[in-house]
Amino acid sequence: MSHLVLLGDSVFDNGAYVAGGPDVVTQLRRQLPQGWQASLAAVDGGRLADIPRQLRSLPADASHLVISVGGNDALAHGGIFEEPVGLVAEALLRVAAVRQGFDQAYGAMLDQVVPVRPHVAVCTIYDTAYPEPRRTLAITALAVLNDVITRHAFRRGLPLVDLRLVCDEAADFANPIEPSVQGGGKIAGAIAALAAEGFRQGRSTVFL
Repeated sequence: MSHLVLLGDSVFDNGAYVAGGPDVVTQLRRQLPQGWQASLAAVDGGRLADIPRQLRSLPADASHLVISVGGNDALAHGGIFEEPVGLVAEALLRVAAVRQGFDQAYGAMLDQVVPVRPHVAVCTIYDTAYPEPRRTLAITALAVLNDVITRHAFRRGLPLVDLRLVCDEAADFANPIEPSVQGGGKIAGAIAALAAEGFRQGRSTVFL
C-alpha cells in the first residue's frame, strides 16, 4: 500500500470553497490506482514556512508527498503592484528582490522535505481567475516565482505538476484563487496520473 499525502495550502485544502462538493483529496482517493491511499496535511492559508509543521503531522506510513505551496507567499507581496517607480528597470529590480527571497525560502523548504520521504513531487502556482488587468499582472509576476519552482524541481530531479496547464478554464476556480470542484478534479487527476507512473524521477510535467 502506497500512502500519498498532500502538503501546502488551499489548492489542496479547498473544502471551504466547494459548497459541499468533493474537495481535492476526496476526488484524489477516487482516482488513485489500486493499492494507493491519500491523506491531507495541507492547510488553507499555508505558506512556505508552514511546511515543516505539516511534515510533523504526516502519517507514519506516508510514502509519497505532493506539495503545492507559494501562492500565499506571493499574495503577501501583492502591494508591489501599487509601488511607484520611475523606470521599468526599477520595477524589474523590485520583482527580482521578491524572487530572490522566494528562491531562498523554497530551497530551504525542500531541504527539509526531501530527506523525510524519498518520493516528493511539487506543483507550480496556477494562473489566477482575477478580472483584467489584475489577472495579467498576476500571471506575469507569478511566472517569475514559477521559474524558481521549476528550477528547484529540475535541479533535484523531482516530478513537477504544472497547475497552470491543469487549471486552464474559468470554471476551474471557485473564486479568483481557489479551485472549484471541477478544478479540484483536474488537479486530482494529474496527481493520480503521477502516482500511476510511480513518481518517476525527472518527470517534467503532468497535466490533463
